[in-house]
Amino acid sequence: MQYRKLGRNGPTVSAIGLGCMSIGIADIYTSSVKSDDDAVALINHALKLGITLLDTADIYGNSERQVGKALAGAKRDKVVLATKFGFTGPVGSAERTIDGSAAYVKKACDASLQRLGVDFIDLYYLHRVDPSVPIEETVGAMSKLVQEGKVKHLGLSEPSVATLRRAHKVHPIAAVQSEYSLWSRDPEDELLPTLQELGIALVAYSPLGRGFIAGRFKSIDDLAPDDWRRNNPRFQGENFAKNLALVEHVKALAEDRDCTPAQLALAWLLNRNDSVVPIPGTSSKGRLEENVAALDIELDDEDLEKIEEIAPRGAAAGKRYDPAALGLTNQ
Repeated sequence: MQYRKLGRNGPTVSAIGLGCMSIGIADIYTSSVKSDDDAVALINHALKLGITLLDTADIYGNSERQVGKALAGAKRDKVVLATKFGFTGPVGSAERTIDGSAAYVKKACDASLQRLGVDFIDLYYLHRVDPSVPIEETVGAMSKLVQEGKVKHLGLSEPSVATLRRAHKVHPIAAVQSEYSLWSRDPEDELLPTLQELGIALVAYSPLGRGFIAGRFKSIDDLAPDDWRRNNPRFQGENFAKNLALVEHVKALAEDRDCTPAQLALAWLLNRNDSVVPIPGTSSKGRLEENVAALDIELDDEDLEKIEEIAPRGAAAGKRYDPAALGLTNQ
């Protein structure tokens, strides 16, 4: 395993982490995790592979409880445990809102600690910025959690650069979580340069384009009927066909490099910047092993040029979220 530091003053973590969304809400993703035992076995396998960064959230169904169950005992000391708060309703709920108030910060943290069964959270993210609450109030309350020993480091998910700068003045931000992959390269515009300036890490979620870049789908029917990706713009109609063609180019290049498309995509991300840490989610032990093996792939200038040719910025067809979800980003 290779390791990277989350920000100038953040913890050291495995260069590839594990996103734990799909283990907790298997009815949202097409997932092979059907029980707590399945989830615990997957997390234990991740730890055996050297993964030390586990990423969950309070709205990921049973994920926090399952992660806590897997970490019970001595294994807690082997991981950097990250979770998120801010949403007040379950994924997909019409009543879901964002609450960044100081009172809710404390309430949400205490609830997460209880579900996780731990004394502290290593990295605590605001899942989405609440536009009705000044970021100074939210991060100020999060800072108190650090003073109380309930949280070690702070993070933000999908903030605007302006909000990030304001937050960082209140309390050092160790990491920003954002979607970043071969087909979601928006962070390269302003976010990555700002993170470099401030000494903050980028934790890249959906680094495999929600499985699409990994070449795992040939048609929409490859997804379970209740898989939320069926409603994602990039999985619909002509967008699906166009993105499938893009993936075929990635697949061909991966074959030339004697690796899988997923490994190529992760190697590319790891090559972008030393402060980028991808957290691919999976419900498969085999995919876990495949993802970790991406650390062994070294890309030269010719490889990077070829990748740029086949997957330039803006190459993906369709928005990365529907309008409602997209409106919650870059606040």
